[in-house]
Formats: sequence, structure tokens, C-alpha cells
Amino acid sequence: MDDQGQQRTREATPTGFWEMLEKLTPQATRHDEDGKEVVQAVIIEEHPSSAAKDRQRALTARLMEQVCQPANLNRAYARVLANKGSPGPDGMTVRQLGGWIKVHGHKLITTLLDGTYQPQPVRGVQIPKPGGKGTRQLGIPTVVDRLVQQAMLQVLDPILDPTFSASSYGFRAGRSAHQALLKAKEYVADGRGIVVDIDLEKFFDKVNHDILMARLGRWVGDKRMLRIIGRFLRAGLMQNGVCVMREEGTPQGGPLSPLLANLLLDDLDKELEKRGHKFCRYADDCNIYVQSQAAGERVLSSVTRFLEQKLKLRVNRDKSAVAPVVERKFLGHRLLPGGRLGIAPQSLNRARERL
Repeated sequence: MDDQGQQRTREATPTGFWEMLEKLTPQATRHDEDGKEVVQAVIIEEHPSSAAKDRQRALTARLMEQVCQPANLNRAYARVLANKGSPGPDGMTVRQLGGWIKVHGHKLITTLLDGTYQPQPVRGVQIPKPGGKGTRQLGIPTVVDRLVQQAMLQVLDPILDPTFSASSYGFRAGRSAHQALLKAKEYVADGRGIVVDIDLEKFFDKVNHDILMARLGRWVGDKRMLRIIGRFLRAGLMQNGVCVMREEGTPQGGPLSPLLANLLLDDLDKELEKRGHKFCRYADDCNIYVQSQAAGERVLSSVTRFLEQKLKLRVNRDKSAVAPVVERKFLGHRLLPGGRLGIAPQSLNRARERL
């Protein structure tokens, strides 16, 4: 192949995060036995005894080194490109991210490793809810912040996800809404024809930062990671040219948001399991299946107290209910006597509107 052909081949080949950089940061270099400098990822030290330690302190101190490993950053970069998405408040597009990395990549890694990384405000976007029932607040981070969040997610998810309840189905690898519906069918077929349908009021906007960070601290000992995630939670919200500071909430729109939501609501899952309840939760949509109306009323009252007192979340009393399963919907469906599945009327109406 001639020189021009080789050049065209190189230009057509997708590049990763580290391929944007001429060399790694000084912290990520070593020397071989002959004294030659070798480019290498910063790798977390492995201790044979770590597998026997309590998972609450698993991989505690050096998670940011894992975040900054070349393979992890390359995966995160590829995912951000594949997800596309709108620009954040700074206007940078995903197509411009590679050029930014060439200039600022070394500094980015340094600030991640020393814990000084400062996220930018998110761009507030209001999207209509299905059926015209109000709007939902989204927070669109900058593409650089999305890259950092994605890199952190890839390290945190293998640590946190295995600790989550088997009754949690939302935003988890290998789990789906279909699986949640199948499990709900089993509960109804088994004689639990009454559902406690709990509606959390603006859940993603009302997450208590202190409680969430305390839950994260149970599993993460890397203070740098905790500081950076805390800054992500507190990053301002840009709307109509005005930056509004946030004291609560984890706006939907960033890669970390679903994992952090599941982490917080796992406390609810564990409480329901401790009480022996049969339930399915998909993100903030939680249904508990019981055998009588009276039992359901007791469960709704006690679970509401738990959510509001322990997790500082708000239960929407107007939308929450105890009722026969046929009268409620779950993930766009309704359960029928005997555990059969049907399409919820609201979902059918929306489908007709789209035709």
C-alpha cells in the first residue's frame, strides 16, 4: 500500500481516548529492565486478601486509578460517541470531543487522579410526560462530564450492581421491564391480586445528597471519587441563561444518574425483603403485591413512613394507591386475574395517537 493509502486508512480508523494523546501522563509511565521508558496504564494493586474482605470496603482506596486506565477511558469515549446526545451548556458536541482530548487530555487525567476535577453546570431541559401530564426535568451534562461519568460508571457498576436486590429491574445489565412484568405475573397468579402502587414525587429531583453520599460511602473508600461525585450532584442547572445551584436531586441525563438512583432505592428494596414482601421495582416505579386490601393499606402506610423518614423522599399520596391489580398499570401494562398481561388503556391511547 502506498503512503497516501496508509494515511487514508489511519484517518478512517476510529481512535480511542488514549490514542488522542501523544503519551501518557508521567504518573502512567515506567521503566523496563533495560532502563527504557514504557508507556503503561496505571493499574490498581491487587491484594490476594481483598476478595475475603467485606464488600463495603471493596477496592476502597484506588478506584480513580481504575477510572484512568487506558482501556476504561477508551470504552467510555466510545460509549459517549455512540450515545451521541445534545451538547451541554458549553455547546461542545461529541464530534468535538476528540480534538478537546488532544489538547486537554493530560490535564483531565491529572485532575481526576488528584481529585480536583470540577464538573460544569448541566443544561436544564423540560420534556413533556406521556399523556400531557406535566413535564420532566432533564439535566444534560457537557460531553467532557459525560465522558468522566461514563468512565466512573464502568468502575462503580461491577462493585455496586451485585449488591442490589433481585427485585430491582431498571437500568441494570441483563435485566429488563419484560422480566419485571413476568415476575409480577407470578405474584398475581399466586394469589396476590392487590397491588400497593407507590409513586415517588419527582424522585430524581428530590434525592437527598447527604443520604446518597452516605450510601455510596458504604462501598467506596476512594475519597477522590466521592468528592468528584459530590461535585456532580451539586453542579448548577443552567436554564434560560441563569445558573441555579442545586441542594438536592440527581437530574436524569448523565450516565451516573441511574446507578445512583438504584443505590439509594436499594435501601427500600432491602427493607421490603426484610419484611418478606413480594415486589418489583423498575427505577422509581415500585409495586408491592399483597393478598388483601387491609394488608395493602398497612403496607402503604409503613413504607411511606420509611421512604419519607429514612430516605427523605416524598410519596405522592394522590397518585399512590392500594387497589386490585386490574385497576393499576405497571410499565405500560396492567395485570389481569390469574396473572395474565394486558396493555394498559393509557398505553393504547398513546399508541393510537402516534398512528
